[in-house]
Amino acid sequence: MQEETLSPPKPPEKLDRVVIRFAGDSGDGMQLAGTRFMESSAAFGNDLATFPDYPAEIRAPQGTLAGVSSFQVHIADWDILTHGDEADVLVAMNPAALKANLREVVAGGLILANEDAFDDRNLEKAGYESNPLTDDSLSNYHVMTAPMEKLTKLAVAGTGVKGRSVLRSKNFFALGLISWMFNRPTESVYGWIEEKFGADTPVGQANVEAFRAGFNFGNTTEEFHHTFEVAPAKLPAGTYTNITGNQALAWGLVAAAKSAGLTLFLGSYPITPATSILEEVARLKHFGAKTFQAEDEIAGVGVSLGAAFAGHLAVTTTSGPGVALKSETLSLALMTELPLILVDVQRAGPSTGLPTKVEQSDLMMALYGRHGEAPLPVLAAASPSDAFEVAMEAARIALTYMTPVILLSDGYLANGAEPWRLPDFDDLPSIDITHTTKPNGPDGVFYPYARDEVTGARPWAVPGTPGLEHRIGGLEKAALTGNVSHDPDNHEMMTAARAAKVAGIANDIPEVEVFGPEEAKVLVVSWGSTFGGVRAGVKNATTAGYPAAHVHLRYLNPLPRNLGDVLARYDKVLIPELNLGQLAMVLRAKFLVPAITLSKVQGAPFMANDVTDKIIELLEDKS
Repeated sequence: MQEETLSPPKPPEKLDRVVIRFAGDSGDGMQLAGTRFMESSAAFGNDLATFPDYPAEIRAPQGTLAGVSSFQVHIADWDILTHGDEADVLVAMNPAALKANLREVVAGGLILANEDAFDDRNLEKAGYESNPLTDDSLSNYHVMTAPMEKLTKLAVAGTGVKGRSVLRSKNFFALGLISWMFNRPTESVYGWIEEKFGADTPVGQANVEAFRAGFNFGNTTEEFHHTFEVAPAKLPAGTYTNITGNQALAWGLVAAAKSAGLTLFLGSYPITPATSILEEVARLKHFGAKTFQAEDEIAGVGVSLGAAFAGHLAVTTTSGPGVALKSETLSLALMTELPLILVDVQRAGPSTGLPTKVEQSDLMMALYGRHGEAPLPVLAAASPSDAFEVAMEAARIALTYMTPVILLSDGYLANGAEPWRLPDFDDLPSIDITHTTKPNGPDGVFYPYARDEVTGARPWAVPGTPGLEHRIGGLEKAALTGNVSHDPDNHEMMTAARAAKVAGIANDIPEVEVFGPEEAKVLVVSWGSTFGGVRAGVKNATTAGYPAAHVHLRYLNPLPRNLGDVLARYDKVLIPELNLGQLAMVLRAKFLVPAITLSKVQGAPFMANDVTDKIIELLEDKS
């Protein structure tokens, strides 16, 4: 297929960034349209960040606020940190999409509405008493309408698609119009349609014709005097791909297994929003990865612990409710001192909560959600691409220290995407692991709990290795021999040894680095996916004359060894969290700092302005 040759009447207006949100009913294909726009922007060379937002109900009534699905894309010609606070352009496929997203459109922004959907029935479903496209309620915005359904029907006539399927291509009409408006390359869209549906199939032809109709509508409408263009970003040289947090995490686990010379085994039970990690690792079986879809959460972690005992790099993935179910086996993994990675892609809870929405409310469960004295290393990813590095680091710690590790991600990172420069495998950190093959005690005796003097780790003996037979299980073990022991002094010694092993990891992780001016009086501390919004908010506040500093925590247990000294240098410590202040509680208890909580539990990530406004408030407060 050929690139479109129609040209806009005037040169495009240059922009350094733009935020576009596609919104419609969950059946309108907004995730698909947004993803295709993202891919064409990546091909053009823009830096980008995305925020897919799914309905919390599987089948919400069509045309209602509960059924609205959206996909926001932030593209720029510079290195961006977030998906954008407010949308400059909202594509609204129906009244519910408009109503659900209007408050997040910048004043004076463009609203591109599918006028065919704004009938009396849909207006009533969305709670409108009159049509906002005609009652002047949108006077603060630039409103452009298009009869998308009518024009889509005309475009796909003759392709062989019939009935209700005719309107399934209206998302490609909207995509075509936005692609014209922002001078996106169209060849990647056509290539995807051909690969997905086949260019000669009725569905493929319908999507092509709808996309072309939207593109040509933009070229012929008199609504715009010119198009817009965001130039490619100046990023370091290399080969880039768009990657979601779940993809990056899966790739990082596979890379870690290769680096350690082990087989990756992932046992899991599908749960939103962690499921695609299992799916992605399954697609990588040509790297030797093995996956097992269990019948429930308990079986998923149980079989993974068995794989760890057998000498594999073992992983289990879940979200909040699944962590609760896996906690007993996680305690068993700690007692047996086997390397197991539990990935928790956090979502809004408790219980089922808002399963498609983001939250950071599992921190306390990750730190303390086990019976007995059971400290574990806990790490958190900061961005979609950072999940690759954190996955490798979680594997290194688990294998080096013979301990279960909890890796925290969340729904925002799992589904969001950004460009990622593919690393050279030879440049990745090495993970040196050796299974024990010979007895380590006198007279040919094997001591399964003889600890390494540096790491405190016990030896990892694969079952079936001659001469290394040993007991394993949940009952307390005697030091060295591993025999079952009910001796109180031994239990206290072993409890302390396991805790010291985890605490000692602080000597094997980097110290925190402070970002920001030296004169800053406010330190903002972030963890997990709040990184982008916090870093952008700190930058904005400093630029506005309110200097602030920023520390981001990848390691949540043990904490970096210099964190206490850093916190003590600032008059005020602000901790933005997508919970009610869980990290703030930990830092107050450990370092006795009067940490200030900035909470958000709305199922949505922080905006940069949320953080900027709070910094300004703290610096203007003279009390």
